[in-house]
Amino acid sequence: MSNKVPETPTSPKTVDLNADVGEGCASDTALFTLISSANIACGFHAGDAATMRFCVREALKNGVAIGAHPGFADRQYFGRRAMQLPAQTLYAETLYQIGALAAITRAEGGVMRHVKPHGMLYNQAARDPLLAEAIARAVRDCDPQLILLGLAGSELIRAGQRYGLTTRQEVFADRGYQRDGTLVPREQKGALIDDEDRALAQTLEMIQHGRVMSVDGVWVPVTAQTVCLHGDGEQALAFARRLRTAYAQQGIKVCAG
Repeated sequence: MSNKVPETPTSPKTVDLNADVGEGCASDTALFTLISSANIACGFHAGDAATMRFCVREALKNGVAIGAHPGFADRQYFGRRAMQLPAQTLYAETLYQIGALAAITRAEGGVMRHVKPHGMLYNQAARDPLLAEAIARAVRDCDPQLILLGLAGSELIRAGQRYGLTTRQEVFADRGYQRDGTLVPREQKGALIDDEDRALAQTLEMIQHGRVMSVDGVWVPVTAQTVCLHGDGEQALAFARRLRTAYAQQGIKVCAG
């Protein structure tokens, strides 16, 4: 089956490699040596003030771009449960989390560069224009120079652009895609890609050819400006090293930009 998204080879390029950190994973310290951007949990779905400060220091030490990773106030379910909250509540909670990390970063002599929502907040904002607008407005009101990361082609990216923010379109190495460009929900078959070879091939396809194969066999166009590496998997560090090796072999430079 084809949806007329041809393979379009591109010249070697630069790509950002980001990871979610500060969520209680033992691999965080080592990950900072392999990534170019860090999304630091801001205390709602995971993390706390001390962990945020530790992650900021590690990022500064390794030359990694610092970003806020706000989520729903839902530690019991790690921010992965759907929630329906008023737009003004989501705006305030997002602004609160971004501001907390910005203050810690500034106190450590750094500058926060970006914001990437977490878990279900991220997934709902990919589809819901009102939720996406609340997040984009919070980012802009905190600091209009911040970069907003969101799922490639999503409502969150469009909202960020409407609010005059620089956006960075994100793809996932180890997640399955639906034909509308959204991620397969975690509770459904095909949501997670456990085969490293397949995940690596999918990543290179997205970066080099701007497309990804959906779980039902349809090519979907994507813009891959940043790649998410999940740091909570059992083989996260090994896969991160494989990614970096593959990028180097293909002439792809890893940089936050």
